[in-house]
Amino acid sequence: MSNNEEQTTILEVDTDAPGDSDSSYGDELSGYSTSLATSVKNFEFKHGPYQFPNDEPEQERLDMFHHIVTLSCGKKLHLAPFNPDGARILDLGTGTGIWAIEMGDTYPKAELVSQHTEEPLSPSRVPPNVKFVVDDVESDWVPSEPYDYIHSRYLAASIQDWPRLVKQCFDSLKPGGWVEFQDADGNLYSEDGSLEKMEHKHKGQEMIELLDEVCKKHNRVLHPGPGLKKWVEDAGFINVKEEVHNFPIGLWPKDKTMKEIGAFMAIQYTEGVEAFTIQPFTNVLGWKPEEVQVFNAQVRSDIKRKDIHAMLNL
Repeated sequence: MSNNEEQTTILEVDTDAPGDSDSSYGDELSGYSTSLATSVKNFEFKHGPYQFPNDEPEQERLDMFHHIVTLSCGKKLHLAPFNPDGARILDLGTGTGIWAIEMGDTYPKAELVSQHTEEPLSPSRVPPNVKFVVDDVESDWVPSEPYDYIHSRYLAASIQDWPRLVKQCFDSLKPGGWVEFQDADGNLYSEDGSLEKMEHKHKGQEMIELLDEVCKKHNRVLHPGPGLKKWVEDAGFINVKEEVHNFPIGLWPKDKTMKEIGAFMAIQYTEGVEAFTIQPFTNVLGWKPEEVQVFNAQVRSDIKRKDIHAMLNL
């Protein structure tokens, strides 16, 4: 059995926001950006499956994305209908480990295994029921006690063979177990046509298209979201439910929660754009560093435009 749910309500634009007469966002975003105040510079890039930096600013950006997703999910840590108390749980591509740590705190009787392809920055505090392991999620999984629940989020640009990964999840679950994938279609769009009517292609969308080109050169998938339902069904899962969540970019939504999500999404671009571009554009596309910096400034400028009501789906 399968069903599909998508947010169908058109997001209302806040036309009464303070400073709305200005053409772009300025100080309005500053209240949301405390955790990303340090500029993103001088990364130590590593070659490997993860094409982006793994330094402290990038870790802060990933933690912010966790907050965005949690807000979109009604402040829930999972949407799958299972009882985490006493459950054995695997978190794939754990990033900073923030999801696993919060799950461990919330459900102290659960057993969590938190997997990452390279050593993450050490969290300041790890609950006793959370174990971090370093392993390649695309390699053959070492047989272990099966899981009640497997969680996967934001593996865009990291996976070459999604059907194989989903099948390994299926084979590693207990009968009646659940898997939950949360990944995006990163292409930008607008519901009111404001993005599509721009005088030039939105530089944020142009960045996404260039990153897609980079990923294809490495046989990796930048936009796994649209393919997840089919991969899950092909692996043998039943009771499949797909939800599509809209993520606005900017402070333009009238709804309070969506405005907060939009603010954090804008910061993902304005303060984290180098994390997306410097290594891929210079090492793979052959751009000069100064060309990337000019392009990044254009991305920030388009993201801050108040008349463009861009969004993407997860």
